[in-house]
Amino acid sequence: MTAGPTLSELTLRARDIFRLVVEGFIDTGAPVGSKTLAGSGGVNLSPASIRSVLQELQDAGLLSAAHTSAGRMPTEFGLRLFVDGIMQVAEPSLAERTQIERGLAQGGTIESALAAASTALSEMSAGAGVVMVPRREPRLLQITFVALAPRRALVVLVAEDGGIENRVVDLADPVMPGVLEAAGNYLTARLAGRTLAEAATGIAAEITSGKSALDSASADLVRRGLAIWSRDSAQRPVLVVRGQANLLDDAAVQDLERVRQLLDELESVESIAHVLDAARVAQATRIFIGSENRLMSLSGSSVIATPWRDGDGRVVGVVGVIGPTRLNYARVVPMVDFTAQSLSKLIGQDGFSRP
Repeated sequence: MTAGPTLSELTLRARDIFRLVVEGFIDTGAPVGSKTLAGSGGVNLSPASIRSVLQELQDAGLLSAAHTSAGRMPTEFGLRLFVDGIMQVAEPSLAERTQIERGLAQGGTIESALAAASTALSEMSAGAGVVMVPRREPRLLQITFVALAPRRALVVLVAEDGGIENRVVDLADPVMPGVLEAAGNYLTARLAGRTLAEAATGIAAEITSGKSALDSASADLVRRGLAIWSRDSAQRPVLVVRGQANLLDDAAVQDLERVRQLLDELESVESIAHVLDAARVAQATRIFIGSENRLMSLSGSSVIATPWRDGDGRVVGVVGVIGPTRLNYARVVPMVDFTAQSLSKLIGQDGFSRP
């Protein structure tokens, strides 16, 4: 992203004009010209003086124009400066809070609550609402290895909630039944009552250091079992996307290729999961503008995302809005934040039924 001035380096009139251009662009999706600014009553300058300031802002990398006589629109750098230094975020309105809470209060499964949250955000933001639970991490009860063929074994995982999942593991060499039993007993003893993520690092370190009391065949089997479960879990996010049609507004007609690219990106669960995963470690709402997010840089889109937590305060997912860079950040940020708080409160109260 092009380097440019800080907010303190702008004159007051340049800052006012810059703010009006950004707000006008966010409101209409169209470039803002000097005549529009002069007629708005917000700038007490002649059109010629306004054009001079607009050129200065363009030279500074904050604004861009399709051609000399066109109006201006903010660059990605300009939008970042606006979001970080000028934008004033208010609390969601009563109507917005009511709409979010009404959707979540309908009850049902976790999946239905995620769909309700995503739908509410899409309807209010004019973007696509997204909610993600990166991975299902049940607390485990037992792991068993079952021979399928000389070089293949079935890994059976039993969770405390009664859920059962299994995966096939390819083996480098044939193993004896005793090896399978030893590997299963070892993992069960160390995983029982914990999630795989909580225990995997310690198990791997124990094996690497030689403190596991496993022979080489059993240790290799444990490694392969952990690897396939960890990889599979990371690739199976629960992702709910609603409101893609909102992206096809009147302004999008002028930029159909970008919208087509964004819609393609929204079809890729793995790509969106990677984007939202960057917000999981944040303590507050994250805003990615255009090329700041490598995975969505082709469409020049923005992402506003906030982590949501379970009753113990642990991050379990991310909620957000994806749309064009002219998203109304000041309005959408508090919506996303309130939705995350509402989801956290609901899951903390165990307000979901089980599928």
